[in-house]
Amino acid sequence: MGKQATEMLKGTLEGIVLAILAGRPAYGYEITSWLRERGFTDLAEGTVYALLVRIEQRGLVDVEKVPSEKGPPRKVYTLNEPGRASLAEFWRNWRFLSDRLEQLRKEGIDHGE
Repeated sequence: MGKQATEMLKGTLEGIVLAILAGRPAYGYEITSWLRERGFTDLAEGTVYALLVRIEQRGLVDVEKVPSEKGPPRKVYTLNEPGRASLAEFWRNWRFLSDRLEQLRKEGIDHGE
């Protein structure tokens, strides 16, 4: 992934993680693995963990410590109502931006670019 794509991912990663958690509860490594399997191969595990701490502090997720077969308990994150509201706002913003970007792209093509 190039620098531009990495920067774009940073700006959307919170929404992506909230969308994952809207589907089911998950823990940090599980989220990172899921993203890597879907092509986000350059995503650092620490980036996801730092994001999870931020969304927990903002009250967008509920956290449960679940015993692990290996090592310390895992923190399992579940999207709560404030998190669902934040995700809905993310999707509204995403639609707005993607519609405008698509419009700009088409205008560029229409002008021979």
